Amino acid sequence: MNYSRLFVRFNWITLVLIFLVVVAGSFVRITGSGMGCPDWPKCFGKWVPPTQKSQLPTDYKEIYAEKRGKKIEKFSKLLRSIGMANVADKIKEDKSILIEQSFNARKTWTEYANRLVGFLAGNAVLVVLLWILFKYRKRKLVLLAIANLIFLGFEAWFGSIVVATNLVPWTITVHLFFALLIIALQLLIIHEISPIQSTKIHISRSLKLLIVFCFVITFIQMFLGTQVRESIDELTKQGYSRAVWIEKLGLPFFIHRSFSWLVLIILSFIAWKNEKENKYWIIRTSFILLMLELISGILLAYANMPGLVQTSHLIFATIILGTLGMASLRMSSVTKVA
Repeated sequence: MNYSRLFVRFNWITLVLIFLVVVAGSFVRITGSGMGCPDWPKCFGKWVPPTQKSQLPTDYKEIYAEKRGKKIEKFSKLLRSIGMANVADKIKEDKSILIEQSFNARKTWTEYANRLVGFLAGNAVLVVLLWILFKYRKRKLVLLAIANLIFLGFEAWFGSIVVATNLVPWTITVHLFFALLIIALQLLIIHEISPIQSTKIHISRSLKLLIVFCFVITFIQMFLGTQVRESIDELTKQGYSRAVWIEKLGLPFFIHRSFSWLVLIILSFIAWKNEKENKYWIIRTSFILLMLELISGILLAYANMPGLVQTSHLIFATIILGTLGMASLRMSSVTKVA
């Protein structure tokens, strides 16, 4: 089936918007703006948030703390119903969750901008589904588009849980997981409709397995990195200095650092083989992005965790995951080549 150039381009734009949601979420985190809006989907009860504290009632903290308490109660019941009673009890017993932050216009509008990007991405995913239903009606595409919209809806709802629980660390990790899942589904749609992505990459079976292995390790790395960042946030709250971070971070940090070198070695070999035999741009791009990712990782480790570098680190990791995923899809039906 031939797909219009406009439809293919719109799906690429949709992918970019989904990536921007991840980037915006990272920027929100490094600026400490996650609680800039204490409610969801509105912000301080408004579709357009306030710019000054005087626009809020004097008891706004008590109002939103009460609303948060009700949402946490509902979420705790849901967790119990799926066998996570211990997690539910831990959330309910954590009284710090109910502490409201003072109004900060900069943080409020940073979080609001993040939600606007999410709104654009959500509508783009909806348009893709409607476009497929009304024009193409291919079963596989319909199922992928429906699944993407469902997961995006869940991601939006879970975003409200992240807010309600006052950024409990494990909820941020779950939030990232579903963002990556949405990216993966959009990549599958693009693979189905894009002439470029349907072009096969002819490489040996061993090289193919190495690329798939890199993809899996990079996926794991993103979650390990999130856990390391969560641990650093917790250590900072407890008053530990940077000098003792590595000692306190434990196994996730050492695995994350070791896997980085493993991926570098494997992808360097893949890049060398690619330049020698094939010269596929997607493999070359993955290697360049990996080098930028490692540089940003070094800056994070030795330059006091600068905020913009944290965002760059996540951006490079997400794009590497996407390019390796695309490469893996394009190799799925390739036979061994001498």
